[in-house]
Amino acid sequence: MLQRDYTTSQLDVLEAEAIHIMREVAAEFERPCLLFSGGKDSIVMLRIAEKAFWPAAIPFPLMHVDTGHNFDEVIEFRDRRSAELGARLIVASVQDSIDQGRVVEETGRRASRNRLQTTTLLDAIEEHEFDAVFGGARRDEEKARAKERVFSFRDDFGQWDPKNQRPELWSLYNSRIRKGEHIRVFPLSNWTELDVWDYIRREGIEIPSIYFAHTRKVFERDGMLLPDGDVVQRGDDEPLFEAVVRYRTVGDMTCTGAVQSTAVTVEEIIEEIAATRITERGATRADDRSSEAAMEDRKREGYF
Repeated sequence: MLQRDYTTSQLDVLEAEAIHIMREVAAEFERPCLLFSGGKDSIVMLRIAEKAFWPAAIPFPLMHVDTGHNFDEVIEFRDRRSAELGARLIVASVQDSIDQGRVVEETGRRASRNRLQTTTLLDAIEEHEFDAVFGGARRDEEKARAKERVFSFRDDFGQWDPKNQRPELWSLYNSRIRKGEHIRVFPLSNWTELDVWDYIRREGIEIPSIYFAHTRKVFERDGMLLPDGDVVQRGDDEPLFEAVVRYRTVGDMTCTGAVQSTAVTVEEIIEEIAATRITERGATRADDRSSEAAMEDRKREGYF
Protein backbone atom coordinates (compact mmCIF):
# COMPACT_ATOMS: atom_id res chain seq x y z
CA MET A 1 0.00 0.00 0.00
CA LEU A 2 1.31 3.43 -0.93
CA GLN A 3 2.13 5.52 2.13
CA ARG A 4 2.12 9.27 1.94
CA ASP A 5 4.08 11.71 4.04
CA TYR A 6 1.78 14.40 5.41
CA THR A 7 4.41 16.15 7.55
CA THR A 8 5.07 19.83 6.94
CA SER A 9 8.41 21.57 7.05
CA GLN A 10 9.23 24.70 9.01
CA LEU A 11 9.11 26.71 5.79
CA ASP A 12 5.67 25.28 4.97
CA VAL A 13 4.38 26.44 8.36
CA LEU A 14 5.90 29.91 8.01
CA GLU A 15 4.56 30.26 4.47
CA ALA A 16 1.06 29.17 5.50
CA GLU A 17 1.04 31.67 8.37
CA ALA A 18 2.17 34.51 6.10
CA ILE A 19 -0.45 33.64 3.48
CA HIS A 20 -3.15 33.60 6.17
CA ILE A 21 -2.03 37.05 7.38
CA MET A 22 -2.13 38.51 3.87
CA ARG A 23 -5.57 37.10 3.16
CA GLU A 24 -6.81 38.40 6.52
CA VAL A 25 -5.61 41.91 5.67
CA ALA A 26 -7.14 41.79 2.18
CA ALA A 27 -10.47 40.78 3.73
CA GLU A 28 -10.50 43.22 6.65
CA PHE A 29 -8.99 46.43 5.26
CA GLU A 30 -10.09 48.72 2.45
CA ARG A 31 -6.74 50.08 1.21
CA PRO A 32 -3.71 47.93 2.02
CA CYS A 33 -0.34 48.23 0.31
CA LEU A 34 2.92 46.29 0.37
CA LEU A 35 6.26 48.00 0.92
CA PHE A 36 8.54 46.74 -1.84
CA SER A 37 12.12 47.98 -2.00
CA GLY A 38 13.65 45.20 -4.08
CA GLY A 39 15.38 43.83 -0.98
CA LYS A 40 15.26 40.14 -0.06
CA ASP A 41 12.57 40.41 2.65
CA SER A 42 10.19 42.38 0.44
CA ILE A 43 10.92 39.98 -2.42
CA VAL A 44 9.83 37.07 -0.21
CA MET A 45 6.72 39.01 0.83
CA LEU A 46 5.93 39.54 -2.83
CA ARG A 47 6.18 35.80 -3.50
CA ILE A 48 3.87 35.15 -0.53
CA ALA A 49 1.37 37.66 -1.98
CA GLU A 50 1.53 35.92 -5.36
CA LYS A 51 0.72 32.58 -3.75
CA ALA A 52 -1.97 34.01 -1.47
CA PHE A 53 -4.11 35.35 -4.33
CA TRP A 54 -3.08 33.28 -7.37
CA PRO A 55 -4.41 32.97 -10.06
CA ALA A 56 -5.84 36.45 -9.45
CA ALA A 57 -3.58 39.49 -9.45
CA ILE A 58 -2.22 40.86 -6.18
CA PRO A 59 -5.14 42.98 -4.93
CA PHE A 60 -3.12 45.90 -3.56
CA PRO A 61 -0.37 48.21 -4.84
CA LEU A 62 3.34 48.08 -4.05
CA MET A 63 5.07 51.11 -2.58
CA HIS A 64 8.73 52.05 -2.22
CA VAL A 65 10.02 54.98 -0.18
CA ASP A 66 12.90 56.02 -2.42
CA THR A 67 15.69 58.03 -0.80
CA GLY A 68 17.31 58.70 -4.17
CA HIS A 69 20.47 57.14 -2.70
CA ASN A 70 19.64 53.52 -3.44
CA PHE A 71 21.79 50.99 -5.27
CA ASP A 72 21.19 50.98 -9.03
CA GLU A 73 20.97 47.17 -9.15
CA VAL A 74 18.13 47.18 -6.62
CA ILE A 75 16.10 49.93 -8.31
CA GLU A 76 16.40 48.13 -11.65
CA PHE A 77 15.17 44.92 -10.04
CA ARG A 78 12.30 46.73 -8.28
CA ASP A 79 11.00 48.25 -11.51
CA ARG A 80 11.44 45.10 -13.57
CA ARG A 81 9.83 42.75 -11.05
CA SER A 82 6.78 44.93 -10.44
CA ALA A 83 6.31 45.30 -14.21
CA GLU A 84 6.53 41.53 -14.71
CA LEU A 85 3.72 41.05 -12.20
CA GLY A 86 1.64 43.86 -13.66
CA ALA A 87 1.51 45.38 -10.18
CA ARG A 88 0.94 49.06 -9.53
CA LEU A 89 4.13 50.57 -8.09
CA ILE A 90 3.95 53.78 -6.09
CA VAL A 91 7.31 55.51 -5.57
CA ALA A 92 7.29 57.96 -2.67
CA SER A 93 10.30 60.23 -3.14
CA VAL A 94 12.39 61.65 -0.30
CA GLN A 95 13.78 64.17 -2.79
CA ASP A 96 10.24 65.47 -3.33
CA SER A 97 9.85 65.86 0.44
CA ILE A 98 13.10 67.87 0.53
CA ASP A 99 12.01 70.05 -2.42
CA GLN A 100 8.66 70.74 -0.74
CA GLY A 101 10.31 71.75 2.51
CA ARG A 102 8.81 68.84 4.42
CA VAL A 103 12.24 67.70 5.61
CA VAL A 104 15.72 69.19 5.77
CA GLU A 105 18.59 67.26 4.26
CA GLU A 106 21.48 66.40 6.56
CA THR A 107 24.97 67.65 5.75
CA GLY A 108 28.44 66.44 6.56
CA ARG A 109 30.41 63.26 6.14
CA ARG A 110 27.84 61.10 7.94
CA ALA A 111 24.80 62.66 6.28
CA SER A 112 22.07 60.20 5.33
CA ARG A 113 18.53 60.37 4.05
CA ASN A 114 17.54 57.25 5.97
CA ARG A 115 15.71 59.06 8.77
CA LEU A 116 14.02 61.41 6.31
CA GLN A 117 12.04 58.44 4.96
CA THR A 118 9.66 58.67 7.93
CA THR A 119 7.99 61.87 6.76
CA THR A 120 7.84 60.68 3.14
CA LEU A 121 6.25 57.38 4.15
CA LEU A 122 3.63 58.96 6.44
CA ASP A 123 2.76 61.56 3.79
CA ALA A 124 2.27 58.78 1.21
CA ILE A 125 0.09 56.76 3.58
CA GLU A 126 -2.08 59.82 4.17
CA GLU A 127 -2.21 60.78 0.48
CA HIS A 128 -3.31 57.32 -0.67
CA GLU A 129 -5.42 56.68 2.46
CA PHE A 130 -3.72 53.35 3.17
CA ASP A 131 -5.15 51.66 6.25
CA ALA A 132 -2.76 48.69 6.32
CA VAL A 133 0.87 48.59 5.24
CA PHE A 134 2.79 45.31 4.83
CA GLY A 135 6.41 45.49 5.99
CA GLY A 136 9.17 42.89 5.91
CA ALA A 137 10.33 43.25 9.53
CA ARG A 138 11.54 40.12 11.29
CA ARG A 139 11.84 39.68 15.04
CA ASP A 140 15.42 38.41 14.84
CA GLU A 141 16.77 41.69 13.45
CA GLU A 142 17.26 43.45 16.81
CA LYS A 143 15.61 43.98 20.21
CA ALA A 144 13.01 46.57 19.23
CA ARG A 145 11.56 44.26 16.55
CA ALA A 146 10.93 41.56 19.15
CA LYS A 147 8.59 43.87 21.07
CA GLU A 148 6.19 44.17 18.17
CA ARG A 149 3.07 42.24 17.21
CA VAL A 150 2.14 40.96 13.74
CA PHE A 151 -0.52 43.69 13.55
CA SER A 152 1.21 46.84 14.81
CA PHE A 153 -1.19 49.68 15.57
CA ARG A 154 -0.17 53.21 14.56
CA ASP A 155 -2.02 56.31 15.74
CA ASP A 156 -3.15 59.22 13.57
CA PHE A 157 0.39 60.63 13.77
CA GLY A 158 1.82 57.34 12.48
CA GLN A 159 3.50 56.65 15.81
CA TRP A 160 4.06 53.31 17.53
CA ASP A 161 3.64 52.96 21.29
CA PRO A 162 4.95 49.66 22.70
CA LYS A 163 2.65 50.08 25.73
CA ASN A 164 -0.41 50.40 23.52
CA GLN A 165 -0.24 47.11 21.63
CA ARG A 166 -3.16 44.80 21.16
CA PRO A 167 -3.09 41.18 22.30
CA GLU A 168 -2.86 38.56 19.57
CA LEU A 169 -4.42 35.23 20.47
CA TRP A 170 -3.07 32.56 18.16
CA SER A 171 -4.07 33.78 14.67
CA LEU A 172 -6.76 36.24 15.83
CA TYR A 173 -5.85 39.81 14.90
CA ASN A 174 -7.58 43.04 15.92
CA SER A 175 -7.98 45.14 12.78
CA ARG A 176 -10.27 47.85 14.14
CA ILE A 177 -9.02 51.38 13.52
CA ARG A 178 -10.43 54.88 13.28
CA LYS A 179 -10.02 57.15 10.28
CA GLY A 180 -6.45 58.43 10.12
CA GLU A 181 -5.01 55.46 11.99
CA HIS A 182 -3.42 52.49 10.29
CA ILE A 183 -1.88 49.09 10.93
CA ARG A 184 1.63 47.96 10.01
CA VAL A 185 1.48 44.26 9.20
CA PHE A 186 4.52 41.97 9.41
CA PRO A 187 3.87 38.59 7.72
CA LEU A 188 7.52 37.58 8.22
CA SER A 189 7.50 38.27 11.95
CA ASN A 190 8.34 34.69 12.88
CA TRP A 191 10.97 34.23 10.15
CA THR A 192 14.72 34.53 10.61
CA GLU A 193 17.31 35.68 8.10
CA LEU A 194 18.19 32.03 7.54
CA ASP A 195 14.52 31.17 6.93
CA VAL A 196 14.35 33.89 4.28
CA TRP A 197 17.36 32.48 2.44
CA ASP A 198 16.09 28.90 2.75
CA TYR A 199 12.81 30.05 1.21
CA ILE A 200 14.60 31.88 -1.61
CA ARG A 201 16.50 28.66 -2.35
CA ARG A 202 13.41 26.47 -2.19
CA GLU A 203 11.31 28.74 -4.40
CA GLY A 204 14.12 29.58 -6.83
CA ILE A 205 13.44 33.30 -6.35
CA GLU A 206 15.52 35.81 -8.30
CA ILE A 207 17.29 38.45 -6.19
CA PRO A 208 19.43 41.51 -7.05
CA SER A 209 23.02 40.74 -7.95
CA ILE A 210 24.56 42.71 -5.06
CA TYR A 211 23.47 39.98 -2.63
CA PHE A 212 26.19 37.81 -4.21
CA ALA A 213 29.94 38.31 -3.89
CA HIS A 214 31.42 40.77 -6.35
CA THR A 215 34.36 43.15 -6.58
CA ARG A 216 33.52 46.71 -5.51
CA LYS A 217 35.39 49.85 -4.51
CA VAL A 218 34.77 50.47 -0.81
CA PHE A 219 36.22 52.34 2.15
CA GLU A 220 36.20 51.55 5.85
CA ARG A 221 34.31 53.58 8.44
CA ASP A 222 33.57 52.43 11.99
CA GLY A 223 34.48 48.88 11.08
CA MET A 224 32.07 48.81 8.13
CA LEU A 225 32.74 48.74 4.39
CA LEU A 226 30.79 51.54 2.70
CA PRO A 227 30.55 51.83 -1.10
CA ASP A 228 32.10 54.43 -3.33
CA GLY A 229 29.43 56.59 -4.94
CA ASP A 230 28.40 60.11 -5.87
CA VAL A 231 26.07 60.40 -2.86
CA VAL A 232 28.52 58.99 -0.31
CA GLN A 233 30.75 61.58 1.36
CA ARG A 234 34.20 60.15 2.01
CA GLY A 235 36.96 61.82 3.99
CA ASP A 236 40.63 62.12 3.02
CA ASP A 237 41.39 59.68 5.84
CA GLU A 238 39.11 57.05 4.28
CA PRO A 239 41.00 55.67 1.27
CA LEU A 240 39.27 53.59 -1.37
CA PHE A 241 40.27 50.02 -2.03
CA GLU A 242 38.86 47.08 -3.95
CA ALA A 243 37.38 44.16 -2.06
CA VAL A 244 35.26 41.11 -2.78
CA VAL A 245 32.04 41.82 -0.91
CA ARG A 246 28.33 41.22 -0.88
CA TYR A 247 25.36 42.84 0.86
CA ARG A 248 23.28 41.14 3.54
CA THR A 249 20.70 43.90 3.33
CA VAL A 250 20.09 46.78 0.94
CA GLY A 251 19.07 50.34 1.69
CA ASP A 252 20.48 53.85 1.54
CA MET A 253 24.03 53.69 0.14
CA THR A 254 25.25 56.21 2.71
CA CYS A 255 24.66 53.92 5.67
CA THR A 256 24.48 50.36 4.32
CA GLY A 257 27.70 48.43 4.66
CA ALA A 258 28.96 45.44 2.71
CA VAL A 259 30.51 42.32 4.21
CA GLN A 260 33.56 40.52 2.88
CA SER A 261 32.38 37.30 1.28
CA THR A 262 33.09 34.81 -1.47
CA ALA A 263 29.49 33.49 -1.61
CA VAL A 264 28.29 33.47 -5.23
CA THR A 265 25.31 31.11 -4.84
CA VAL A 266 22.32 31.00 -2.52
CA GLU A 267 23.67 27.76 -1.03
CA GLU A 268 26.96 29.44 -0.14
CA ILE A 269 25.11 32.41 1.38
CA ILE A 270 23.10 30.02 3.57
CA GLU A 271 26.30 28.35 4.78
CA GLU A 272 27.76 31.76 5.56
CA ILE A 273 24.68 32.99 7.45
CA ALA A 274 24.41 29.75 9.44
CA ALA A 275 27.96 30.21 10.70
CA THR A 276 27.88 33.92 11.59
CA ARG A 277 27.14 35.25 15.07
CA ILE A 278 26.71 38.89 14.01
CA THR A 279 23.18 40.06 13.27
CA GLU A 280 22.31 41.30 9.81
CA ARG A 281 21.54 44.85 10.98
CA GLY A 282 24.49 45.02 13.34
CA ALA A 283 26.87 44.10 10.56
CA THR A 284 25.53 46.35 7.83
CA ARG A 285 23.55 49.36 9.07
CA ALA A 286 25.58 52.30 10.36
CA ASP A 287 22.54 54.36 11.34
CA ASP A 288 21.20 51.70 13.73
CA ARG A 289 24.51 50.96 15.45
CA SER A 290 24.78 54.32 17.21
CA SER A 291 22.81 53.08 20.23
CA GLU A 292 20.66 50.16 21.28
CA ALA A 293 17.63 52.46 21.26
CA ALA A 294 18.17 53.81 17.73
CA MET A 295 15.73 51.45 16.02
CA GLU A 296 13.09 51.82 18.71
CA ASP A 297 13.30 55.61 18.38
CA ARG A 298 12.68 55.31 14.64
CA LYS A 299 9.73 52.99 15.25
CA ARG A 300 8.20 55.51 17.66
CA GLU A 301 8.67 58.25 15.07
CA GLY A 302 6.62 56.22 12.61
CA TYR A 303 8.93 54.76 9.97
CA PHE A 304 9.19 51.08 10.89
